[in-house]
Amino acid sequence: MPSWGGILKELANSKTPGGKPDFDKVRRKYLAAHHQRTKRAVILYATKWTDIDPEIPPDAISVADADIQGFMEACYEVPEKELDLLLHSPGGSLEAAEAIVQYLRDRFQHIRVIVPQAAMSAATMIACAADEIVLGEHSSLGPIDPQFILNTALGKRVAPAQAIRDQFALAKKECQDPKLLGAWLPMLSQFGPDLLVQCANASILSHDLVQQWLEKYMFRGDGDAHDKAVAIADWLADHNEFKSHGRHIPRSQLEAKKMKIKHLEQDPREQDDLLSVFHATTHTFTGTGAVKIIENHKGNAWVNQIQKVLAVQGPVMGPFPGAPGGGGAPHAPFKKKLIGEA
Repeated sequence: MPSWGGILKELANSKTPGGKPDFDKVRRKYLAAHHQRTKRAVILYATKWTDIDPEIPPDAISVADADIQGFMEACYEVPEKELDLLLHSPGGSLEAAEAIVQYLRDRFQHIRVIVPQAAMSAATMIACAADEIVLGEHSSLGPIDPQFILNTALGKRVAPAQAIRDQFALAKKECQDPKLLGAWLPMLSQFGPDLLVQCANASILSHDLVQQWLEKYMFRGDGDAHDKAVAIADWLADHNEFKSHGRHIPRSQLEAKKMKIKHLEQDPREQDDLLSVFHATTHTFTGTGAVKIIENHKGNAWVNQIQKVLAVQGPVMGPFPGAPGGGGAPHAPFKKKLIGEA
């Protein structure tokens, strides 16, 4: 199996006509190889979220409504009825996750979600709509408790819905003592009039969707489907169980909850192809402006990019690559800019 370094060497020997590494060719080579071997449709859904870059807008790497267009492109003229979905995402909108699941389940009769590293939050929800999940020994899912972005006096904060509800319940109890009211007022002023209702509804929705999907797909035909699905949804949605929305849940814990998990190492050829796709994808994120890729085994792709553009802020004399004569032109540092889907 080509390692991360092995794929890097392959890229060094695979050039575009312009002399740059041919990231698309190498990535698509392994996507096509997996399809050729399994005869299943293959879709890659991956974002540049583990390589933290504060200049990347969160929406560009999160599960979002716009992703449906990407999945439409990846499903175009794909006749197969069985799908392998390679999923690497921090999560995002649970409503968008629901729309993606509905679309894919309408298109395919059997879905395997393959997680080469991590699928968190709303991406975990998508994984729970699979008939089977494939995980390596290094792979993980995450809790599904919803998160809210709050505008506070200290700036934007992300807080778990359950933590907001628990804090408000504690405030109600402690504010019965007038001496504690002054300490609580600055915190309580950050709660909008509908926030607690939104928190409750989001918590119920994420739990119920996962329960329904597990019962309908992963545990289809199982006499204990309902009880298993309820137990897993209760567990994944419990913020007090995990304490942090970013906790990584390894496959051993998921198997202990009776989820249908296949070990990636079980099939060495499958492991070779899929991890090669993942390594090639991470190199694509490092070496290009791509931050989200939705792509199938035929090469149909929908890509979000962050492009470096010149922003001239004032004349600075010096060498300017590409300028006639190689000097004397004003230049400025590169600046990133979202250029949308292509």
